[in-house]
Amino acid sequence: MFFHRQELQFKATPDQPDAVFARKLQELLGGQYGEITVAMQYMFQGWNMHIPGKYRDLVFGIASEEFGHVEMLATMIAQLLEKAPIGVTGDALQDDPTVAAVIGGMDVQHAIVAGAGARPVDSNGNPWQGSYITGSGNLLADFTANANAEMQGRTQAARMYHMTNDSGVRDLLSFLIARDTMHQNQWAAAAKELQAEGYELMPTPSNFPQSKEYQAVSYQYLNFSDGKSAAEGSWASGPTPDGKGEFSYHDGPTTTAPMPPPTHPDSRMYGTTELPNTIEKTAGSVQDKLNRE
Repeated sequence: MFFHRQELQFKATPDQPDAVFARKLQELLGGQYGEITVAMQYMFQGWNMHIPGKYRDLVFGIASEEFGHVEMLATMIAQLLEKAPIGVTGDALQDDPTVAAVIGGMDVQHAIVAGAGARPVDSNGNPWQGSYITGSGNLLADFTANANAEMQGRTQAARMYHMTNDSGVRDLLSFLIARDTMHQNQWAAAAKELQAEGYELMPTPSNFPQSKEYQAVSYQYLNFSDGKSAAEGSWASGPTPDGKGEFSYHDGPTTTAPMPPPTHPDSRMYGTTELPNTIEKTAGSVQDKLNRE
């Protein structure tokens, strides 16, 4: 059940309209790591979770907060667009060069499609996609993905903070950045607690028997680049983070296999093979007549 309260978690009022910055702010709303993504990602993780209790409650709690962040950004964008120019043209040119510059930098669909309102798109106008969300059902994998989403979102918000001098916009960004700080730490803590309680371990999924993987390469660093410095990292020697092996470093692969011969698909796929064209044509005709593969 959802209930909407018509108030914001934090103030979202700019000092003045700015149609160009409204377009930039769309990235935090509808971009790959925007608020729509994390809200939907956490909700789907909750809906698909297989255990009750604190982890499910955590996911639903943060997801619900993120929908509030969607609302704050949409509200801010609408206010930034409040004085957006219509951009009436004369002789194929803007009558006012200032207006022309604004129109050139704003998302014109803010005006044409949304009537000076926010849209579920990124800063280039690309529609938000459900493929952005991660909800695998494996909580360690998902919580790690959640921490990454918060890190990416915080990075983008921090960059955007320096793209405006509007104190109202900066206040909102400052708040969102702080909540990203909290959520990064929450997901990191949840991932650590999952492992401490034995729900899931590394390597994930931990309930897939490692005896079934090709263990000879499980902890090998295979360097496929001509850079040599990677050998100096902790990932190239010493104990592995999962505590189940020792890293080793190798220049290039430790395995090799011959390339299989070219495939020969059904003649009716009309791929070019080394067989004579007449044979391919005949084979296709015969298969059609026999009504079989």
